Amino acid sequence: MKLRTQPHLHLWFPGLFKFKGGIQVYTAFTLNALQQTYSKAHYDVFLKNDADFPTDHQFLERTRFHCTGEISSNLRTLIYALKLFRFGLQEKPNLIMVGHIHFTPPANWLKKIRGIPYWVFAYGIEAWDIQSPNLKKALHCADRILAISNYTRNRLIQDQNIDPARIFLLPCTLDPSGFQIKPKPIYLLTRHHLNPDQPTILTVARLSEVERYKGYDQILKALPKIRQVIPNVHYVLVGKGGDRPRIENLITQLQLQDCVTLAGFIPDEELCDYYNLCDVFAMPSKREGFGIVYLEALACGKPTLGGNQDGAVDALCNGTLGALVNPDNIEEIAQTLIQILQGNYPNALMYQPEQLRQKVIDTYGFERFKQTLAGYLAESGLF
Repeated sequence: MKLRTQPHLHLWFPGLFKFKGGIQVYTAFTLNALQQTYSKAHYDVFLKNDADFPTDHQFLERTRFHCTGEISSNLRTLIYALKLFRFGLQEKPNLIMVGHIHFTPPANWLKKIRGIPYWVFAYGIEAWDIQSPNLKKALHCADRILAISNYTRNRLIQDQNIDPARIFLLPCTLDPSGFQIKPKPIYLLTRHHLNPDQPTILTVARLSEVERYKGYDQILKALPKIRQVIPNVHYVLVGKGGDRPRIENLITQLQLQDCVTLAGFIPDEELCDYYNLCDVFAMPSKREGFGIVYLEALACGKPTLGGNQDGAVDALCNGTLGALVNPDNIEEIAQTLIQILQGNYPNALMYQPEQLRQKVIDTYGFERFKQTLAGYLAESGLF
């Protein structure tokens, strides 16, 4: 085999280009961070759900993309796994970085056969709610697990009995250039029939039965209590999904039709404007691995509320950057939102937009993310 003079990495991701969910955003940042750290390395990126890739992408020339998204869904997983295994056998990269726990079994086989080390990214519920014995075994055999929060790390230790020494923190990050402090957008005020001075609460989440833990139900249930103190409060819920009909019924039951807007799907270019539309971003979740949306809201200088039982504790720096509440306590959620909207919540930083923005950039900006990942790679001695 021809000896390489530069590192060679295989990156196994669900996708990068077709869908911009949390995992896709995180793995895109990971690839960028790797390429800025090891600009002369060779990269093979295997994308399960992307059918192709844009020719004008900004990644290095020594980056090859392998896509299986054009294959029918009933065969895609098998074909993807075979491709991972075949290229791994042929090329024996220095390291495989597995972008989803479901992809770990082929990495475990390659480690046994060819001695290739592999690292696994762990995000949220998929990381601890594992039933498959093969997945559990492959997770335990990973050389390192990169967890996005202390909550995810602790759940891995508690639920999967993972050795704590093999779990390293690599929190979510953001590109602050896409999230700026701006006035409330006139076009959104007009679209949703809102007044500029109207107190507005915002949540951005996928409306799915399996993601009700995001806490949008809790905001709806808290609204009647909030309206007793702030009658003109308005709640904007951004996101699409199969849970919308049930949410609409709940809105009707609570008689909130005049103070709730279901904005549905919005294009990426409007997301920053929606953050700037609100006076407080609220997502009192209780099983969130981290929550990039918290960082995005904070980068727009917005007071932010999260749950005190999951990764939001990391995102809001134990309450330094925002308010943490019991996600099961409707009264606490209501009273905290009232305090925030009335300007008397006991955290002065929440009312200093520029300082709040700078603090989240300093803590979770891309440079910090890149430095953390580079440090782990340097100390591993793989390259």
